Amino acid sequence: MSDHMNQQHTAPATSTPATPTGSATPVTPEDAATPRERARALRRQGRTYAEIVAEVGVAKSTVSRWVRDLPRPSTPPERLRRMSEARWARHRRDVALRRTRTRAEAAAQVGRLSERELLLVGAGLYWAEGAKSKPYRTQEQIQFVNSDPGMIRVFLAWLALLGVGKDRLQLRLMIHETADVAGALEYWAALVGVDATAFSKTTLKKHNPKTVRKNVGAEYRGCLVVGVRGGAEIYRRVEGWWCGIVWGAEAAQEGELSE
Repeated sequence: MSDHMNQQHTAPATSTPATPTGSATPVTPEDAATPRERARALRRQGRTYAEIVAEVGVAKSTVSRWVRDLPRPSTPPERLRRMSEARWARHRRDVALRRTRTRAEAAAQVGRLSERELLLVGAGLYWAEGAKSKPYRTQEQIQFVNSDPGMIRVFLAWLALLGVGKDRLQLRLMIHETADVAGALEYWAALVGVDATAFSKTTLKKHNPKTVRKNVGAEYRGCLVVGVRGGAEIYRRVEGWWCGIVWGAEAAQEGELSE
């Protein structure tokens, strides 16, 4: 028999394939044996260079050299939000300070209103926010609805200037049914300076589950409706005052242009 038939047949040797780099179970920061391993483990968890520097206690350049071959981690939404807040916090504080300063300076420019100034401010305020007669519906009455306490105070001061006593006021609360109705009623009564019993029946707005309400919380007190008994004559004067304001503004502008 030929030599090749006398040779023993041996099974081919099997070799274990090499483990690809990085396929082993990643080391956790707690199990890391060296600062480098800990830095790499922290990077895999999504930590930033600054956070790794604080954790491991090495230079940022060292961290960069140790982990630069790892994929850049995605930033979680919550961390993005915190980073944005931190980045804009100082700017927001500066804007808030400028806003407060500007508001105070502007308020100081006004000072105490004369009767004429209050008359004109009240007339403009009513013409912007009050109920008005329409060509298709003559309705000469005074009715003012607002949720802003400052607006209500100015309007009440204007009515007092016109000689309207509190006994002529018609007061009503309009508010969402889920709000603190009793608390809002007491608040508006105290602002006007009358007892809550002076108010007529509260108008409740029904809750709509599909509506996302933003006017909620302790500051929400609904709207106060202020009417005046026998207010037709006042309404007619308001119409005249507003016409005079428009004419006066136009005349002032024409005067400036002619100078």
